[in-house]
Amino acid sequence: MRLLLTRHGQTDWNVAGKIQGLTDIELNETGIMQAKCTCKKLLNENIDIILCSPLKRAKKTAEIIASGRDIPLIIEPDLQERCFGTFEGKTSKEFDFDGIWNYKLNKQYENAENIKDLFERIQRFLHKIQENYQDKTVLLVTHGGVAVPIRAILEGIPSGMEVLRGLSIDNCEVKEYVL
Repeated sequence: MRLLLTRHGQTDWNVAGKIQGLTDIELNETGIMQAKCTCKKLLNENIDIILCSPLKRAKKTAEIIASGRDIPLIIEPDLQERCFGTFEGKTSKEFDFDGIWNYKLNKQYENAENIKDLFERIQRFLHKIQENYQDKTVLLVTHGGVAVPIRAILEGIPSGMEVLRGLSIDNCEVKEYVL
């Protein structure tokens, strides 16, 4: 299986440095342009299926990428962003952002999805798609927080905070994996 991973286009909350989590924020004009650029970048890729987070910013990005092509787009709840609970809408400077990403600490914060639960969710999801799409090229359209465990798992990166911090991807950046 060939896996392409991208993050949704930019939102106003990305610009403001606010944590979005499950807060359903729309793309801004820059985000729409980023998605259009990613569409052009992937135009010659033979993508069999797009699996997408149900959140508006990811769904709109996926729709733009798929525009003009006959690619099935499936909403996949496992690709939704990590729930950050009461931290959503705050900047990373307003709370212990490092602590919430510390796998070894494994602390529960303010109704946020536990880091180990996030990793287990993504591990199950990756196993499921490897079984279902063995000989396919799959595009995942998701979020920066979800990109962290995907990259850690697929790149064999140990789950330590000093490593996890840098595993998110930029808006509409594309990573490729062969599984």
